[in-house]
Amino acid sequence: MRITCITVVSVLVCGLPLFAQDQSTALIAASDTVEQVVQKPAGPPPTPAHTGIKAMLKGLLTDFGNLPSRQNLFLAGVGGGLALAAHPADDHVNAHLVGKGWARNVFRPGEIMGGSPTLLGVAATIYAVGRLKDEPKMSHVGMDLLRSLAVSEGVTQALKYTVRRERPDGSGRNSFPSGHAADTFAFATALERHLGWRGAVPAYIFSSYIAASRLRENRHFLSDVVFGATVGAIAGRTVTRHGREYYADMQFVPGGAELMFVRQSR
Repeated sequence: MRITCITVVSVLVCGLPLFAQDQSTALIAASDTVEQVVQKPAGPPPTPAHTGIKAMLKGLLTDFGNLPSRQNLFLAGVGGGLALAAHPADDHVNAHLVGKGWARNVFRPGEIMGGSPTLLGVAATIYAVGRLKDEPKMSHVGMDLLRSLAVSEGVTQALKYTVRRERPDGSGRNSFPSGHAADTFAFATALERHLGWRGAVPAYIFSSYIAASRLRENRHFLSDVVFGATVGAIAGRTVTRHGREYYADMQFVPGGAELMFVRQSR
């Protein structure tokens, strides 16, 4: 089962023992109260008939138009909450990493590897190879990667010059959110939609590495990279949604509460 199709999170309100004793009752109550039709996991997004430059630009305009949605509002709320929770640890985390020899050696390549030129080059290469070899599925992956990066950068830059947070090294007032984190997580999220978790897990590990490298370089705070990752996830999911929407529903059940996160086809 793919995690993007349905995720059920049980949040215990009255403690683990009570929930363990009444687990079957809770599940029955949840099934009675949640009126959602859960469908089978969807496969990869359908390959479009056209993946040319014109189709890409048209799709990009649609992507920005699709940004305002319940799915994205939900993700932004979760990411904003996590960034707010991480905020008190911002200075401590950077102080722990900056100046450490092992961290410098491990994370030094992150700035280049997670930079926009590198990611755009990889995405453009995938797209170009797919077009030249007349392999629509490959060109579709490349097209979605390029669009995800474009949406991620658009949202990131708009936030940077609206929030105007100063970087921890004092080099500028464009710290929030992290562009490296946003772009790499947009890349990984688009790959997850096309390749499933087998292909996406390495991409998410790489994205986490890039995010950590920005802390080591003292270019971002922890809360910057947390919300940057959220922006990337929103961008990647918006581009690869292809007519699907996400719904969240909270139901209280005996011994706790259940949050159901469901994707349904229109």
